[in-house]
Amino acid sequence: MEMSDLSSDFGLDHVGLSGLENVYWNLATPALYEHAVRRYEAHISHLGPMVVNMGQHTGRAAKDKIVVDDPQTSGDIWWGKVNVKYPEARFDALHKRMTAYLRGKEVFVQDCFAGADPRYKLPVRIINEFAWHNLFARNMFIQPDRDSATIKSFKPEFTVLQCPDFHADPDLDQTRSGTFVALNLAKRLILIGGTAYGGEIKKSIFTVLNYILPGRGIMSMHCSANVSRSDPKDVAIFFGLSGTGKTTLSADPNRMLIGDDEHGWSDDGIFNFEGGCYAKVINLSSESEPEIYECTRRFGTILENVALDSATRSIDLNDATATENTRASYPLTHIPNIVRSGMAGHPRTVVMLTADAFGVLPPIAKLTPDQAMYHFISGYTAKVAGTEAGVTEPTATFSACFGAPFMARHPSAYAELLAEKLKTHKADCWLVNTGWTGGPYGVGSRMSIKVTRALLNAALDGSLNDVPTKADPIFGFHVPQRAPGVQSTVLNPRSTWKDPAAYDKQARKLAAMFEKNFEQFKDGTPSEVLAAGPNVNGGKVNELAGSC
Repeated sequence: MEMSDLSSDFGLDHVGLSGLENVYWNLATPALYEHAVRRYEAHISHLGPMVVNMGQHTGRAAKDKIVVDDPQTSGDIWWGKVNVKYPEARFDALHKRMTAYLRGKEVFVQDCFAGADPRYKLPVRIINEFAWHNLFARNMFIQPDRDSATIKSFKPEFTVLQCPDFHADPDLDQTRSGTFVALNLAKRLILIGGTAYGGEIKKSIFTVLNYILPGRGIMSMHCSANVSRSDPKDVAIFFGLSGTGKTTLSADPNRMLIGDDEHGWSDDGIFNFEGGCYAKVINLSSESEPEIYECTRRFGTILENVALDSATRSIDLNDATATENTRASYPLTHIPNIVRSGMAGHPRTVVMLTADAFGVLPPIAKLTPDQAMYHFISGYTAKVAGTEAGVTEPTATFSACFGAPFMARHPSAYAELLAEKLKTHKADCWLVNTGWTGGPYGVGSRMSIKVTRALLNAALDGSLNDVPTKADPIFGFHVPQRAPGVQSTVLNPRSTWKDPAAYDKQARKLAAMFEKNFEQFKDGTPSEVLAAGPNVNGGKVNELAGSC
């Protein structure tokens, strides 16, 4: 097995890995397949996807993220449960032991970029213990030209060092467990250990961009994005946490996909941070999600924790034995209708996705600019089973900016940027519930994807602009009273419940949760945004009033 000669003159000395003998630089996909199979890391399934099993960690280890507290960056970080302070000396000691651990081992290096806009792209180097993780990095980030001159001159601005089989010593390293995702923003170095979950690699770089870009006036967003085939000004973005439908709803055969998870919004428009997609594939079908489904049948795709028949090597996307959070990592080029530049104009439509486990919110509602800011800062949704370690069923949660685990700065920094963008470009904003209807989780049913798509299409093409709406007396947003191809009873969530009184109780309960959560953001939030939140003591829930 030959090593690639596509190495950079800027070697590995900057991360303490000088003198390693078994370094594989910038291997192509087929070569990484060969190494992953040779090293017993993966199986090749029918039609070509690589199948891997990650063991204990089938989701992000959110509680094990730590950030070095250094004088250079400390004042800009949103310290607390999301960004836990970590001593610089402990980071240095952990780093030193990781580099010692890699002595004598094979190491895989991938040089790539984060950010499709040439003006803001970030050169990153991903160093992996496993070959399949290096393929993950190759899939998920943007590839530079592979001519020798470009690679030789590549100089990373951030480096990720990932060793799944290296575990921290909690007593020695002052970590919560043997698992860690440690960011040192001043030294531009990220250490990941004790977990094989591929998503930690991409989310760590997303966190870095969430730190860097707002300082340059660029809104960094946990969202997917697409654009009309016929109208380049018809750009839409979809905010939401994992499991709310960002990837599914943006992969629309009738629209061009810009990206499925992470974007920036500059003065010139939006741009994708990534070169690939990372889609949930549990219960995926060719009927409901044809484009993503086809990607699970292609060479170059990595299938994480997907069931595999040992005899036929066929996959079963309906098998959740390992986890509900089965995933597919594939390059954007696997999708036929993509925006190859990864860039587009300013969004005309902003969608905030929530999976409401209480079954209270309507399938779609129009938000005023102030309501948009309130719901963006609140980030209400439900954690979906398997997305994070220890989550086995949907649980109501609030995640600021629809991505608090990845926000390096205080939510107000992102909220102020979004307010400025919405005002300047006059984008329409919709709240879309992809969660439960007819009752809470365990009683009601999950919202039909066909209904959600029909409502989104109507919002995007303007069909909902002229229909009558009624203001919800508690939440205040405006609910359309009819929509093409959707029964009107579905639009009013109260009418889908067998017990209207039970709905009333749940609606007030959820409104109270919004109010309690927002207490932490009251200082510094404009009064008009505070007033745009729900009113627990509002009018009768069963009387939607205030047509507009």
